Amino acid sequence: MRIISLNVNGIKQAAEKGFFEWMIKQDADVVCVQDLQAKEYQLSEEMINPGNYSGYFFDADEDGFSGVAVYCKEPPKAIMFGLGNPEFDMEGRFIQADFEKVSIASVLFPSGVAGTPLQDHKFQFMKAFMGHLKKTLRKRRDFLFCGTFYVAHKTHDVHDWKNQQGKSGFMDEERAWMDHIFGPMGYVDCFREANYDQDEFSWWPQEEGAWERNEGWRIDYQLGTPGLKRRAAQAKVYKNKRFSDHGPVIIDYDYELNGEEDFDFF
Repeated sequence: MRIISLNVNGIKQAAEKGFFEWMIKQDADVVCVQDLQAKEYQLSEEMINPGNYSGYFFDADEDGFSGVAVYCKEPPKAIMFGLGNPEFDMEGRFIQADFEKVSIASVLFPSGVAGTPLQDHKFQFMKAFMGHLKKTLRKRRDFLFCGTFYVAHKTHDVHDWKNQQGKSGFMDEERAWMDHIFGPMGYVDCFREANYDQDEFSWWPQEEGAWERNEGWRIDYQLGTPGLKRRAAQAKVYKNKRFSDHGPVIIDYDYELNGEEDFDFF
């Protein structure tokens, strides 16, 4: 099973940079995209159903803002739109595709700005999403939450981390939230299950030369329930071509989307 996640920072702009041509060639089972900044009715047929993929979308109420989607090669059994929280659902932050064995979601956290109401809004979303994660653990299936969390967990997930402390995305409260998810709750940072390399980032600031110097942050995740532990076989952030200020997170799993596994496990 191959899953790709990308914050496109404007799906029309990503399309102009060749995202869909590239996406089709990757032969992923599911592609999760975030921050579309366009509503479904504003997209061309080639953006809605590229190649042999079917797209499912959850738009924000506001024009040109947020929005998430999942592109699936195989038809899902069901699609879940939103988290059941009106405040955040109107911002188009969550969509989930349910398959026979696993549910795969595309999620977009608020970015936040330290010391402002935008950071308070981000903390409120984190609290609501934590509640959703707790309820998810009671369900008898695997879940994968893919997208932009706007939080870097460890010091090796941020370039020049000492000078980033206290900034939104690397605040003590945000990192403690991650500690709890990956610690007592038992969720899996699937990328780090397969890739331990330093300087593996998924987003680079707009400042000149940051991408070329690889001065970035790892704020995009594929977050798995405990049943997906040790299932990630290969993981990378694609950097050969840029479609946005984020890079596609690509993970191959020893896991079948539908049916029985093809592998013997540890």
